[in-house]
Amino acid sequence: MSYGMIATMMFSLMMLLMATGQRVFAAIGAVASIAAILLWGTGGAEIPFIASMKLMNWYPMLTLPMFIFMGYVLSESKIADDLYKMFHVWMGPMPGGLAIGTIGLMVLVSAMNGLSVAGMAIGATIALPELLKRNYDKKMVTGVIQAGSSLGILVPPSVVLVLYAMIARQPVGQLWLAGIIPGLVMATLFIIYIAVRCRINPSLGPVLSEEERNVPMAEKLRLLRAGLLPLGIFASMMIPFVNGWTSLVESSAIGAMAAFLAAILKRRMTKQVFENSVRSTLAISCMFMWIILAALGFGAIFDGLGAVKSIEHLFTEQLGLGPWAILILMQLSFLVMGTFLDDTAMLVIVAPLYVPLVNALGFDLIWYGVLYTVTSQIAYMTPPFGYNLFLMRAMAPPQISLRDIYGSVVPFVGIMVFALILVMVFPSLALWLPDYVYGK
Repeated sequence: MSYGMIATMMFSLMMLLMATGQRVFAAIGAVASIAAILLWGTGGAEIPFIASMKLMNWYPMLTLPMFIFMGYVLSESKIADDLYKMFHVWMGPMPGGLAIGTIGLMVLVSAMNGLSVAGMAIGATIALPELLKRNYDKKMVTGVIQAGSSLGILVPPSVVLVLYAMIARQPVGQLWLAGIIPGLVMATLFIIYIAVRCRINPSLGPVLSEEERNVPMAEKLRLLRAGLLPLGIFASMMIPFVNGWTSLVESSAIGAMAAFLAAILKRRMTKQVFENSVRSTLAISCMFMWIILAALGFGAIFDGLGAVKSIEHLFTEQLGLGPWAILILMQLSFLVMGTFLDDTAMLVIVAPLYVPLVNALGFDLIWYGVLYTVTSQIAYMTPPFGYNLFLMRAMAPPQISLRDIYGSVVPFVGIMVFALILVMVFPSLALWLPDYVYGK
């Protein structure tokens, strides 16, 4: 049997196992281990062992539990609630102001956690009831929360970019910096869309009542201080890192400690909050470690089979496609897979194939990491099986139907596609900041 056929069978078996509902790491790891033993005998068992050693020796991996712990402490201690109250008071007097404030909330929550699920949970439980109570259009606010929560995998500290860095063997710090400007550009486009649409049709996002707007300046300033606390925590870890005073791991430790101390000073670090934060951090960190371990083993076998060379030969020589045509096809495949897989599963399935191919085509792997992440965000919200659509269905109140949820994402998906095109046409949007910081 040819190596290309073996690679095809491995890929098909993995997809079949995942279709049966098996855990991502179990499906990938099982196929990798069985293939290794069948191809190379008992010596093939060394492949997953070597992969685990690579994982344990990868120092930046220590950032993963630190940032996850930071996010859960800020969420469990209700510091994120203060953040929304700040946006509520300061943004409420303008048309669509609470929806714009929700996007701001999502950006800061992303900077606290790095997981889109956390943003969705906070948006659906804190922001959505308040927006509906104030007669905001249910389709628009449903789309706002889904779009805003997707920023969690692009704005640092993105856990997905940590996973990409491990598989693509790229510096995490550069990937995080590369995601900042595209993430802020996308958030700005969301805000412009909401502001313009609510200006044209004020009934979609009515201003707060006179009674709610009549808040003393002293109270506004108090809420401003409380709401900006997460931003201060983010600055305390990112400023030393950007200036080269601390390493990435040291910055993650500063962020985790700052969040912990903030919860203590606000007298919200109870035993229950601490226990929930630690348990959640352990569960999420172990899940990602297992996935990375399985992906490394699978990638090593694909490298040994020469599958990447076969795919490169198929695209460039047999089909005669140019580099940009191949890149666009890869992005389209992410959109298709994103209708039934989450971003982590997509990455570990195709990264062993796509990352070496992107490198061979002459594209920058840091830039491609941002493209992958933006495309994953779009796939999250693409019917019929987008990941965010079902999360919203699970968290939304009964008056929001599945039809409302599907219809709400259309304009935001259009904005995301526009942002993706911008990053593709102007790579400096992603590469300028890491080049500046690391060049400095």
